[in-house]
Amino acid sequence: MACTHDHSCEDHDCSSDWSLYKHIDLAKVSALNEAVPGSVKSVFKAWEHRLNFSGELLQSNDGDSELLVYVPFTSDVKIKSISIVGGPERTSPSRMRAFINREGMDFSDAQDMQAVQEWELVENLQGVLEYQTRYAKFQGVSSITLHFPDNLGGDTTQIHYIGFKGEATKLKRDTVATIVYELRPNPSDHKTKAETGGGLSNVG
Repeated sequence: MACTHDHSCEDHDCSSDWSLYKHIDLAKVSALNEAVPGSVKSVFKAWEHRLNFSGELLQSNDGDSELLVYVPFTSDVKIKSISIVGGPERTSPSRMRAFINREGMDFSDAQDMQAVQEWELVENLQGVLEYQTRYAKFQGVSSITLHFPDNLGGDTTQIHYIGFKGEATKLKRDTVATIVYELRPNPSDHKTKAETGGGLSNVG
């Protein structure tokens, strides 16, 4: 299901306030079959800059339209919708498949595994379409892998922008891990009264 922007964005959570861009762990984003190594990072940008095509783009190798994009987040997120702005002249991807919390996937994995959700895509050069997720299945997302099997008929697949709308948890994953660690009792923090000069030494 796609959402268009012929409505009031204030009523439909379309503003940049819902963008998950700032929660993407950009340094760890990666892609398979990208023509220029590292170019995938350029397609993640602020929502209001989604139509800025002056910089780099993500493009597949000539004669091979398939792309696999891995996107980790700095905190667990809930994803409501995904926006894809592809290239012109039939180079936009025609289909998208999403996998949740799967690290290290390759094309064989993507082809063999059941996606959490799949979408048929259309050309979206103006950035007005957002593809709605099955929201209940996109909770607690620490990473998402997007598989683009094909395009609309071009020699390569081009993507200028990938955006996510949703909500992020307040705590980063490393912060949560620290809290869990600190909840474990540390014997040195629980000395007996005798050790601290407080009297009774028998504890139990």
